[in-house]
Amino acid sequence: MASRFLILSFTAIAVLASLIHPCSSTEFHRKLASWSTAGATWYGAANGAGSDGGACGYKGAVYTAPFSSMIAAGGPSLYKSGMGCGSCYQVKCSGNAACSTSPVTVVITDECPGGPCLNDPHFDLSGTAFGAMAKPGQADQLRGAGVLQIQFTRVQCNWGGVKLTFVVDAGSNPHYFAVLVQYQNGDGDLSAVELMQSGAGAAWAQMQHSWGAVWKFNAGSALQAPLSLRLTSSSGNKLVASNVIPAGWKAGATYQSAVNY
Repeated sequence: MASRFLILSFTAIAVLASLIHPCSSTEFHRKLASWSTAGATWYGAANGAGSDGGACGYKGAVYTAPFSSMIAAGGPSLYKSGMGCGSCYQVKCSGNAACSTSPVTVVITDECPGGPCLNDPHFDLSGTAFGAMAKPGQADQLRGAGVLQIQFTRVQCNWGGVKLTFVVDAGSNPHYFAVLVQYQNGDGDLSAVELMQSGAGAAWAQMQHSWGAVWKFNAGSALQAPLSLRLTSSSGNKLVASNVIPAGWKAGATYQSAVNY
C-alpha cells in the first residue's frame, strides 16, 4: 500500500511539473537519468581545448567562454556523424586515486573516429576537461592514467545568457546558403533546421545537414533576405529566429539571435 502511494505521489509531481512549465518535462526526466559507463582519454595540450575547433566546426570558439576549453571529441554514439555537436554531458571518475568523483560538464565539439574511441561510448576530452575531474592539485597525475573508466550522463546545456549564434559559411553565395549554429541552450544538438525567405509566398524549406554543426540550403535562385531560421532540437523542441540573417548578409559573417531555447 505504501509503495502504491509513493508511485502515485511521484506521478502527480511529474504531471504538476509539466503543467507548470511545459518545456520542463524533458529536463525533469533527464535529471532522473542514471549514470552510464564510458572510456575516456585526452588530447591536445594538457591545459588546452583539444584541437583547433574540431570536426563540429566551432573553430576558436572552443577556447573562449562559454565553451572555455571544457570540450570533448565523441566516439560514434556521441558524435553521431555531426548530429551530436553541441550536446552537453556531465562526466566524473572514481577509479583512480586522483579522481575527485565530482561531475564536470563538457560539450561535444569534435569527433574521435578511431583507436580507443571505437570502444563506444568514449570521450576523448580536452586536457582541461580531463584534468577538471581530478582532486585539487592532481590534474597532471590523473592525465597520466591512460584510458580511464568514467561515468557520464546527458544534461541540458545552459550557456548563461550567451546569444544563439549563426556563422555563415565562407562558401555561401546568393544561390547557396550554409550556416554553423552554436550556443543552443537545452538539448544543445539539432535534428533539423529550416529556412524561410522573405517576400510573397514565403514558406519554410528544409535545410540539409552538411557536416558537424553546419547546415546548407541550395536555393536554385537568388535568396530573398532577410532569412529566418527554424531550429528543431533532438527532443523535438522548435525555436524560430526571425529575420536573423539580414538583407545584405555576407559569407563568413556572424549573426546573433535575440532568442534561445
